Parts: sequence; structure tokens; C-alpha cells
Amino acid sequence: PRYRPDWASLDARPLPAWFDRAKVGVFVHWGVFSVPAWGSEWFWWHWQGQHDAAYERFVRRRFPPGTTYAEFAPLFTAHDFQPRQWAQLFQRAGARYVVLTTKHHEGFTNWGSPVSWNWNSVDTGPHRDLVGELGEALRESNLRYGLYHSLMEWFNPLYLADKQSDFKTQNFVLKKTMPELYDLVLKYKPDVIWSDGDWEAPDSYWNSTSFLAWLYNDSPVKDTVVVNDRWGRGCSCCHGGFYNCADKYRPGTLPDHKWEMCSSLDKLSWGYRSNMSLAEVMDEMSMIEELVQTVSLGGNYLLNVGPTKEGVIVPIFQERLLALGRWLDTNGEAIYESQPWRVQMENTTDTVWYTSKGPVVFAIFLLWPLDNVLCLSSPIPSPGTQVTLLGFGGTLEWQKHPGKGMLITLPYLLPSPLPPQSGWVVKLEGVK
Repeated sequence: PRYRPDWASLDARPLPAWFDRAKVGVFVHWGVFSVPAWGSEWFWWHWQGQHDAAYERFVRRRFPPGTTYAEFAPLFTAHDFQPRQWAQLFQRAGARYVVLTTKHHEGFTNWGSPVSWNWNSVDTGPHRDLVGELGEALRESNLRYGLYHSLMEWFNPLYLADKQSDFKTQNFVLKKTMPELYDLVLKYKPDVIWSDGDWEAPDSYWNSTSFLAWLYNDSPVKDTVVVNDRWGRGCSCCHGGFYNCADKYRPGTLPDHKWEMCSSLDKLSWGYRSNMSLAEVMDEMSMIEELVQTVSLGGNYLLNVGPTKEGVIVPIFQERLLALGRWLDTNGEAIYESQPWRVQMENTTDTVWYTSKGPVVFAIFLLWPLDNVLCLSSPIPSPGTQVTLLGFGGTLEWQKHPGKGMLITLPYLLPSPLPPQSGWVVKLEGVK
């Protein structure tokens, strides 16, 4: 059946299965905002939209008088951008898909957009098709490719004129937003369209439903593409493919709709900041905790890095991504292709979370019990129950808990001066 350009029809489209199975993705925020590399990727807005004193002072100190934001573009060089290295890093991080900013709210496009004259990565700055090069490298590594795209642009005169008319005119949408979205889909055939910048205007202004109807009915990716929920004011958490709801969203209980949690390794920004300190970077434990909680509640985990203007993913981000990958090498069986179980977390604690695959249940515990005995009250064991610890040979001893559930004797870990890694998984077979 063909989809109609209305939400009732579009929302009925089943989400392509690959997305739920993938569970883990990497988000990349990269653009002209990577040049000042200060504050956040909203640099231009804070500086010249809000006239924030700290941003004005920063520009006065670092750049010649009269500097404009446009003058940052030639400094966005991508000199050290090696897409194959990025792809290998993301693959080793355990990601199954990668989402790149093709255009943030500043309007600069990371490909040669035919409607973004001289404000794109081919005409100025890198003089390269960043979207295309990364896509090619990711596909060589068998990773799915998602494109982040901002519907709006803060300072585009066409957008500002439409806004002035209370969005009764649509010149910006017809001459800029939609031509770019169609161009991205036809050129790069993305697996994900991660829409943003929708909050000021209704979806009727953006022509979102007619674009999505084309995407689902006639586009070259109609059977595989997934989209999020940012398609106009009020759509978030209600309409679209999977739901983001809000940045760093945590639902707390199991939602009845597929969702994704996007989070950033730099706790204060999505774009690269040259003055970022170690204390502002998410540690390994928080990262694994977020991943586990998200997947237990049926979500996907999209973890963000901001590369430098030269196209380098700084070593501390690489280190964190590789740590995530090592954890997934051991414990990925409990994550990829898993489903939420009948219970998502132990009622007594939020340090034990569950996932399942068919009859198999995985209990993921974030703290190692001091007495080496893991107490689980939710699974109901049977005489044939088998318990193993992922990454550890042999089966584990267990007994029925006098109350309910089971007590599992964990292997003895040698005392170590280093705090143990976070997150271990016991695989339970033959439980209810």
C-alpha cells in the first residue's frame, strides 16, 4: 500500500527491522562551529543571535576586529580527515550505524549542496564532499549510514522572512530545505534521516508529510530508511519513525514505541571544544551504564563525538569509543538483536538490568557484589536452569533464593589495585 502524506498513514509504517537490531550508533557533530571550537556547536547563535558577552569577548580576543562567522569557513580545513580511519574506529567501537551532521543550524553543508552557494564544504573550507567520503568508507566497513539534517537555519534571510510572516510563506522550505533533503536522499541513499531544527514552525510549514510520503513510497531507500520524530513543532515523541523525544532522553519505564537515546562524550557540548577538560568527558562506567539502561528499555544508544576542524577525533574520544567496543566484544550478545524482557530492572536496585533473546535472559549487573554472590529476585529458575558469565568459561553455581528468584555464585576475581571495569552479564537459560 502507498503511504499518504498524513501522520495517520505515515506513522503506520513498520520500522525497518535492522534499526532495532543494531542498538548502537555513533553520532558526529562537525561543521564550521568546529573552527572557534568553543562553548558549543551553537556558537554563532550565542555570539550574534543572543550577543552573549562571553562569546563576544572570545571573538574579540582571538580574531581580528570585524570578523564575521563566514570567515571561519576557510579555516574549516579537514586537512587530517581520513574517512577510512574513522570508519575503522567506529566499527571497533561496536557501532552498527553512524550519523553525520550534513548541515547544522548554521546552514553550512558538508556536501556540495546546489542551493547553498559558497556556503558548503566543496566551494570553501575543505573543498571536499565530506558526506560522500564518509559514506563510502562506512559502507566498505559494512556500517549503516545516517544523515543528520537541520530543517532551519538561524540567519538565512529566506527563513527569517518566512518567520516574519508567521510561517504563512514557505520560500525557505521550497528553495532550501526540501531541495537539500531530496538531494541528500538521491545522492547518498541514507539508512537514517535524523531531522532536527523543527521546533519553531509546524510540520505543515516544513512540508514534512509530503517529503516522508515520497521517502517511503518512491525514494531509492523506501524499504530500508528510518527517520526520527523531529518534523515540526509538536511532532517530537508523537510522529515519525523512532522517537528521540529530547536530547539525552531517558524514559524511566519501557516505552511502547521504538526510541533512541542520543548522548555526547563531551558532557557540555556536541561539537568539539578545544578547552574541554578530562572531568567534562564521560567516563567508561557512565557510558556503559547509559547503553545498558537504554537497551533494557528497548532503545538504541547513539553516542556523539565532535571532531576538530582538521578532522581529527581526539585521542580521549577514541579511547572511550574503543573501551565501549571492548565491552561489547565480550557482552554484545546481551545487547545486539536483544529484546526487552518482562522485567527491565531489578525492583530493589537500578544496578541490575535485563535483556532477552527468545527464551534466553541476560542479567547485566553494573556493580560487582562484595560477597561474589549475585542475588536476582525476578527470574524464576527451574531444575534445568544453566547460568554462565559472558567472557568467562564454564557454568556458574546457583541456588534458589529462600524468598524468590536465585542466588548466583560468581567466579572469584583477583583483587586489583584498579577499580574493575563496569558491567558484567550473566546469561540465564531455562528461567521464566
